[in-house]
Amino acid sequence: MDYYELLGVPKNASDQDLKSAFKKKAMQYHPDKGGDPEKFKQINEAYQILSDAEKRQMYDQYGTADPQQFQNQHNFNSGNFQDIFGQMFGDQNPFNFQFRQRQPQKNKDIRLNYTIDLKDVYTGTANTISYNLPNGKTEILDVRIPAGVDESSKVKFPGYGDNTIAGLPRGDLLVSIKVRMPNNWRRDRQNIWTKVNVGLLDLLTGTNIEVNTPEDKKIALNIPPGTKPNTTFSVPGHGLPVIRSSTKGVLYIEVGALMPNLNANHLKQIEEIKRDITK
Repeated sequence: MDYYELLGVPKNASDQDLKSAFKKKAMQYHPDKGGDPEKFKQINEAYQILSDAEKRQMYDQYGTADPQQFQNQHNFNSGNFQDIFGQMFGDQNPFNFQFRQRQPQKNKDIRLNYTIDLKDVYTGTANTISYNLPNGKTEILDVRIPAGVDESSKVKFPGYGDNTIAGLPRGDLLVSIKVRMPNNWRRDRQNIWTKVNVGLLDLLTGTNIEVNTPEDKKIALNIPPGTKPNTTFSVPGHGLPVIRSSTKGVLYIEVGALMPNLNANHLKQIEEIKRDITK
């Protein structure tokens, strides 16, 4: 459904063009005038979107969409239509048409942030949390977060939200997951990065090191001779788990160089080595 086509205006229509077109269409399709109630509702939805600069810009960006996709986002209801008619016709409503306010279907949802450690993303975690309801009472809930949960994940607990309005079902509890990252670690979905520093001479001659991961495991890493500073090694299967899967992402280890403390004798030896290399 195209809102511009519904109102019969071009996409570059001015606010005054929209207003005039809406008034004409509303008179034509109003149920009290024998019009189509569904068409009448669609026209109201179209005008509510296109008469709002921000909503119109978003609609133009994403193109034609089913009205149901906009219903929750823009809160279409009879109360909004009544406001529009008040703006268009003032107190003199030309129709004997009654609007009914939509009643809430349940109490409100409650939103919480819950912070876990990166280690918990490897294994999943269970904990007991408490939160306050709008009526002042404290609710206690056992929360289980699955392994592999992403930073942007939300966990829904139906029926643990607000219960202020008697006779309506309780709202839901919506928990947004935040992950506390250790120093020197970063994450991109299921892959993780860290950096370790080793001696410059170890990079030249090669060495073996152990890297401690956030899940308290040690990863053996072989650094071959002649490795350049800031080289990144990948260790598949040691990243974060993919949620509800047995696979894991990749652990990336960047190896930096530590400069040794050199005395005069060391520098002399290095100069000799340089001469030997360049011969």
